[in-house]
Amino acid sequence: MKLYGVPAWGSAIVEAMLALVGQSYHFVDVEGFDRPGEAQDRLARVNPLRQVPALVLDDGDVLTETAAIALWLADRHAGLAPSPGRVEHRRFLRLLIWIVANVYPTFTYGDYPERWAPSAQDELTGATNVHRERLYRWLEEQIVGPYVLGEQASVLDCYAAVMIDWRPGREWFAGNTPRLFAAARLMRRDPRLAAVMARNRLTVD
Repeated sequence: MKLYGVPAWGSAIVEAMLALVGQSYHFVDVEGFDRPGEAQDRLARVNPLRQVPALVLDDGDVLTETAAIALWLADRHAGLAPSPGRVEHRRFLRLLIWIVANVYPTFTYGDYPERWAPSAQDELTGATNVHRERLYRWLEEQIVGPYVLGEQASVLDCYAAVMIDWRPGREWFAGNTPRLFAAARLMRRDPRLAAVMARNRLTVD
């Protein structure tokens, strides 16, 4: 497999998932893909939408969207999600889709305000920052502990482990969402993720 991504971006979440199941892959660094150039061209050849992560499977098929990759891996490997039919599985599906449907757009718009509101860039970034914090506070109330869903880790913890380094930053998470922050740190300490954490410059403590 080939995983097209950028260190510490959403592709790091997929790297964590792959590491949990022991799946080998070749990482293709396309840092700078969000502006014209060689990296963008390389990514566009496998994902014309020019988005990361993009996972090229052994048969040449391409999977994009972290949630889609998470569900595909969970179908193939036990332990990435609660078993279907359980209450925990419904909660898993809800939170997985909630993250990509609610939190991700705040970065889509807030990181590139010039694309969406050229005359109000600061206002858009400020509004998405405030809304994201509100979302994370809601997510905090859903954390069972010690992992997101309880005693067993899932791919949701891969999201948490990476996202606490994204805005609003680790200090904010530690002070405002302590259960989410603790689950993320616990996942980071999983020895199966040591190489992924190091490669993506995501410190354990």
